[in-house]
Amino acid sequence: MEPQLGPEAAALRPGWLALLLWVSALSCSFSLPASSPSSLVSQVRTSYNFGRTFLGLDKCNACIGTSICKKFFKEEIRSDNWLASHLGLPPDFLLSYPANYSDDSKIWRPVEIFRLVSNYQNEISDRRICASASAPRTCSIERVLRKTERFQKWLQAKRLTPDLVQGLASPLLRCPSQRLLDRVVRRYAEVADAGSIFMDHFTDRDKLRLLYTLAVNSHPILLQIFPGAEGWPLPQYLGSCGRFLVSTSTRPLQEFYGAPPDQAADLAYQLLGVLESLRSNDLNYFFYFTHIDAGMFGVFNNGHLFIRDASAVGVIDKQEGSQEATRAGENKDIFSCLVSGCQAQLPSCESVSEKQSLVLVCQKLLPRLLQGRFPSPVQDDIDSALAQCGDSTRPDPEVLGAASWLKHILRPLRTCDSRFAYRYPDCKYNDKF
Repeated sequence: MEPQLGPEAAALRPGWLALLLWVSALSCSFSLPASSPSSLVSQVRTSYNFGRTFLGLDKCNACIGTSICKKFFKEEIRSDNWLASHLGLPPDFLLSYPANYSDDSKIWRPVEIFRLVSNYQNEISDRRICASASAPRTCSIERVLRKTERFQKWLQAKRLTPDLVQGLASPLLRCPSQRLLDRVVRRYAEVADAGSIFMDHFTDRDKLRLLYTLAVNSHPILLQIFPGAEGWPLPQYLGSCGRFLVSTSTRPLQEFYGAPPDQAADLAYQLLGVLESLRSNDLNYFFYFTHIDAGMFGVFNNGHLFIRDASAVGVIDKQEGSQEATRAGENKDIFSCLVSGCQAQLPSCESVSEKQSLVLVCQKLLPRLLQGRFPSPVQDDIDSALAQCGDSTRPDPEVLGAASWLKHILRPLRTCDSRFAYRYPDCKYNDKF
């Protein structure tokens, strides 16, 4: 039986028709926390039905069958911030929401539900899609996107090649190599038989999902192709579709700006280590940030720092070389304009320097963690290293050298105790930690 909507929810009923394809709200089929008594099972079922009907998941054909929808429908993802009995919805202006996840209904762990683009961007994107086909303000987004020239090329393609992603605004695809694109296809988790570099096993809808995700926000793709389980500084991918994603929960770095000096030193040391691993790794990919803010980094409960938002991360293949993704406005279409203006131009790949991410971090993040936190002369040394590391006029070797010097200063300022569970108690017995 379909649930009855309250006055506030009923006022939103016209929005159902706009959710034919991509679920632009994150409040999908939320239910009660894992500790809920069995007497509230009926309320859980109400929440399930409410999320399915009100939020359009039963109409969202492009998302049906994806890992994220399966987890919502099987109630493997639950939130205790709002209850089904009141048909409550979360605030629609937030970019992330806390929840719990379990694949066995016994052990639950915190996760975050991320909105990959804001509500405002959603509305602008939908209008652009409809306008591109001279359609009314609301239209079948899937039908419009299927008719585009780019997607017709995708339908015919057996392999994802650089020409198929030219013009997309994602930094990941700014200078794509064939090796990188093969990795995207081989590790794409939303198809039944992942593992091949060819797209023979992709359905039409699989191709549309992948293309749309690459065009809107490449963060979910990076989590899949460079997983944390293999040592990459990224949280676990738990599923995505369209404009929302679920991944392992972290606390944003800005929450630690007032942390004790030893914790601040540890986080700064880790942050420099993350950038070092992105610059130099066994796979010979060079990762860089196009811009940086504290919300892009997060800290797990064990004290381990990870990249929380990789949407601004670009990748250059140092082994195979890369091709420029966009030249003089070539291959611009509606997929190029979903989250930014169609006239936006990405800088040349050759303009990306080794020092780029370090300069941004030393200018914008590390001073908030480290300045005024330590006694002299240690603080003087830290300030001097930060000034050199954040100086964009210095050549690459000098900036990299300043970062290395800063890591050397910070290392003995870290302590070894249970607050840093990611390296404790190993740090008691091994200087490596």
